[in-house]
Amino acid sequence: MTSWNGLNTAYFTEDKDDHIYNALVKSIVEHQLLPGSKLPEEALAEVFSVSRTGIRRVLQRLAAVQLVTLLPKRGAHVTTPDAEESRDVFATRKILECANLPLVIARCQSPHLVALKKLVQEEKRAHDERNGAAAIRLSAAFHVQLQAISGNKVLTESVSQLTLRSSLAIAAWGAPWQQGCRCHDHDDLIDLLKKRDVAGLTAGMAHHFDTIVASLRFEQHNGQTPDFAQIFAAQKPVTGKEPG
Repeated sequence: MTSWNGLNTAYFTEDKDDHIYNALVKSIVEHQLLPGSKLPEEALAEVFSVSRTGIRRVLQRLAAVQLVTLLPKRGAHVTTPDAEESRDVFATRKILECANLPLVIARCQSPHLVALKKLVQEEKRAHDERNGAAAIRLSAAFHVQLQAISGNKVLTESVSQLTLRSSLAIAAWGAPWQQGCRCHDHDDLIDLLKKRDVAGLTAGMAHHFDTIVASLRFEQHNGQTPDFAQIFAAQKPVTGKEPG
């Protein structure tokens, strides 16, 4: 199945609740549903024309991958990663992605460079148009496609999953217009990849993540209930409402 960032990953499955699950994932990681946002079962059931039981199943799946927090008597909220967790997510990505770069360089071919360059161009366009959702999606896609060059599917899937949690950290603690990564960083990484400069590419990637973490501003946010009808207006499933 195609994931929120446009790539085929095993992170998404084929269960019957996938439509709602993927719609919520997309809205969370693209910052339409911000950290702390309330996710009441009744409101979501109404907008997706399904039962509260179906919504509850989806929320439990999202909680299992740490995108949603379920609290007794307080319901579901989009997870707000604290400062330590946010730093740990990027530290983990830094370790994984940097360690895999020698294999990425060893297997990189011209078509890979062309595909990465196209992603960066699209990312720049999204930034210029202040299309935050597209900028976030393309930024994540760059990192996942870069790691995919290595052929290590397990690591690539791990990076894909971590991009979801990275987006939460940026939504929670980033500047008002901090959507994804800095485009010129990605350009620089492509240049180093083209030169097959292992040391330079590894240092550049490490600096890239350090810069992101340094830009985060760790302040508290208050949860709100979003306008689900507006967010999911075009994403209702075609099937009828579930019984129960």
